[in-house]
Amino acid sequence: MNTPNILTISRMIITPIFLAFFLLQNIPFHYIVALALFIAGSLTDLFDGKIARRRGIVTNFGKFADPLADKMLTTSAIIGFMALGICNPWVLFIILFREFAISSMRLIAASDGIVIPANMWGKVKTTIQMVSTIAIMLGLVLIEDLSLLPDTFPLQIIADILLWLMAAATLISGVVYIYKATKVIDFKK
Repeated sequence: MNTPNILTISRMIITPIFLAFFLLQNIPFHYIVALALFIAGSLTDLFDGKIARRRGIVTNFGKFADPLADKMLTTSAIIGFMALGICNPWVLFIILFREFAISSMRLIAASDGIVIPANMWGKVKTTIQMVSTIAIMLGLVLIEDLSLLPDTFPLQIIADILLWLMAAATLISGVVYIYKATKVIDFKK
């Protein structure tokens, strides 16, 4: 197994650990630990693709597993936000709907021997999701773990804006992906 694929798998392993720390309210500084884990997972996403392309070791496993690992990490954060009551259920629905639709199209393409890698719009979507998640979590760290911001800090308003931005980017990237995928998938089979 090559280094990029190890990084991808490590992101998958980090995901449940991140969510556990995020949700375990009785552990001191749990948001700091969760934030550190999320950032570590996000960095593996940054490096796995760069290393694979630079070394010329892009694999079909990486093309499929990398976006899957991204979905696992970002969706777990949104589930955590829902558990805290700071995420609208429609945001999660839009994101999950897109992810299931795209994963289904990838499976259909794979059955024809076609691997559809992530495109630029998917990368933009993932970047917006990761950066927005880090920003919201940083707010939680500053309010809850470190008490550096007052409880009156408008985190909910900021979170709403960032979460709806995530949903919009997810929707746009999904439409672009489906449009491009319909050009390579034979729906008559």
